Amino acid sequence: MVTNPEQDFVLKTIKGRDVHFVRFWFTDVLGTMKSFAVIPSELENAFSVGMGFDGSCVEGFSSGLESDMLAFPDADTFQVLPWRPAANGVARMFCSIRTPDGAPFEGDPRHVLDRVVRKAADMGYVFNVGPELEFYYFRTPDATEVLDRGGFFDLTSLDSASDLRRDTVLTLEKMGIPVEYSHHEVGPSQHEIDLRYADALSMADAVMTYKLVVKEIALKHGVYASFMPKPMADAPGSSMHVHQSLSDLDGANAFFDPDDPSGCNLSEVAKRYLAGILRYAPEFCAVTNQHVNSYKRLVPGSGGPACLGWSRRNRGTVVRVPGYRPDSEAGCRIELRSPDPAANPYLAFAAMLAAGLKGIEDGLELPAPVDDEDFSRMTAQQLRERGVPLLPQTLGEAVELLAGSELMRETLGEHIHGYLVAAKRREWDEYQRAVTPWELERNLAVL
Repeated sequence: MVTNPEQDFVLKTIKGRDVHFVRFWFTDVLGTMKSFAVIPSELENAFSVGMGFDGSCVEGFSSGLESDMLAFPDADTFQVLPWRPAANGVARMFCSIRTPDGAPFEGDPRHVLDRVVRKAADMGYVFNVGPELEFYYFRTPDATEVLDRGGFFDLTSLDSASDLRRDTVLTLEKMGIPVEYSHHEVGPSQHEIDLRYADALSMADAVMTYKLVVKEIALKHGVYASFMPKPMADAPGSSMHVHQSLSDLDGANAFFDPDDPSGCNLSEVAKRYLAGILRYAPEFCAVTNQHVNSYKRLVPGSGGPACLGWSRRNRGTVVRVPGYRPDSEAGCRIELRSPDPAANPYLAFAAMLAAGLKGIEDGLELPAPVDDEDFSRMTAQQLRERGVPLLPQTLGEAVELLAGSELMRETLGEHIHGYLVAAKRREWDEYQRAVTPWELERNLAVL
């Protein structure tokens, strides 16, 4: 008999809303959603002893000789899927993955984030994040034909995706995911929907749900949504700016200090956290920007955040301190601008939190802000001449920094760290061997 109130609520809701299937959701190491469906009569057993599955079929999980895994559903994440028919309904729960002996599986990205969040709690902090995910709508999944030629904040007939965004927001809210706002982005057919601040583990679940909902609603309207970081050479890339802060266990914002002599209202905790982010951003860049294509967005001079510094105004830096409400404790936060929406949110949030906590632990000093010049349009050479440090410029550079990072090895665990390094080295090697249309167009007829 189930005695857990959350689990009891799930079972009653399933019966009351005629739910016939419950999808168990989890991600592979690269952040691809995985799922299998369970009938309601199996749920009590799943809550207590888990549901077995073959982990050797999941990217980055385990070999065929160590493939038996158990998925334990988290009752707090239960939601009925609103895009499925009400009759014979379908619901979902996120799962934690364990080995047959009941131990957390080291290759489970959700477990990695949970472990770092627990470390923050042991230090007296709750990690809160509010990501801004950008994406493009295209006519089909195999070409980049856009739906409109609108620009930033356009609300005219140019923004033909207003209905898609509206349906997406309404669907997210039906699933208990609050949205702050949505709008057309800078690129043609590029859009952004921002999720309201929440604790990191809840937000990582919400990001995975968000990405699926965006794609499902797009499909319903006969178009395709892509979270590719840089799908078009002549249009802006898509980012996942991550607003973040630490609160103490009583709910007060640990980043806020109205007496900060710098005028940013940042506490010593915030400054050391920010210093940790800047110190370790090159080492976790292959986590937050995990694809070859990610670095097309981070090319200096393209408007992306390539400068390894922080600023209150300069959007060309990796970190910005937003100044919308400078005297507000609730609004005090930092914004990490380098991640892209193709990242695995569990690993991305874990990496940035670990870097910030390391900065606090080691008492790192925050360098001066980069407020005097706009670096977003300067070339790599111009930045180097000014002594401005840069993020890794290729996946190849980023993965070698990840490989040598003791902090990321400790944060991700040997299993995921080793898998990511090997997988991303293979991706970079394959890319280096590829001959692109750009090379052929430029050289074939003249060399």
